[in-house]
Amino acid sequence: MKKWVQSDDGSYTAYSSEYDEHYHSTKDGALNESLKKHIEPAFALHADKDHLRLIDICFGLGFNTLLSLYYRDTYFPDTTLEIYSPELDGDLVASLSDFPYPEIFEPYRNIITDIATLGGYEDERTQITVEITDARAAMRELEGRWDVCYQDAFSPSANPMLWTREYFADIARLMGEEGIVTTYSTALATRLALHENGFNVYLNSGEGYRNATLASRRVLENYERVDMAHKIACNPHAQSLKDESAAL
Repeated sequence: MKKWVQSDDGSYTAYSSEYDEHYHSTKDGALNESLKKHIEPAFALHADKDHLRLIDICFGLGFNTLLSLYYRDTYFPDTTLEIYSPELDGDLVASLSDFPYPEIFEPYRNIITDIATLGGYEDERTQITVEITDARAAMRELEGRWDVCYQDAFSPSANPMLWTREYFADIARLMGEEGIVTTYSTALATRLALHENGFNVYLNSGEGYRNATLASRRVLENYERVDMAHKIACNPHAQSLKDESAAL
């Protein structure tokens, strides 16, 4: 069961009784959280690219995908976008034509309708695929090189299989040397899982939103690197989440 909830920036999110969590931080605001923790750093770190391949984990209400379109159209109009997004809840996706989106998404109403009814959208500048599937399995099977992973699943406590060391091994394979991972999670277990897969871990902080995390194999300028060696020394018993089924 989903319940629409107005967040502190005025935009609406939803509450999931299945996971006992909101789809966005109600304190940071649904639109603001998506912008500051995912879209802005993703585009800033790939500003020189004319084609971006984005993975959106998981589609949910579609804020990250839709805001990527808005940000591209506003600041990088010559950039083409390819977005792949797994989502387990097909009923949610089918209902999104009726969701009270922010006004800035109105130009994309036809895209929302196509995603809700057809599972995707395509034109000469944009390709969006929303697959109704388990994101863990999808990341095992996905191929190619991608530029960004919006790691925006329900929290590690609610949905641990999308935060394990083994899961991030698949993300690392897809990101290669240039891709970045954006996530709201600052949990040590999350950062350990990224670190154990060869990512440099960075703090994403700023005014108007709570701290978040960026990860990349390449060195990122203008972000504070998290000293993982110090974190591990101070927390010797800390562990990343493990997917025990991966060894079977």
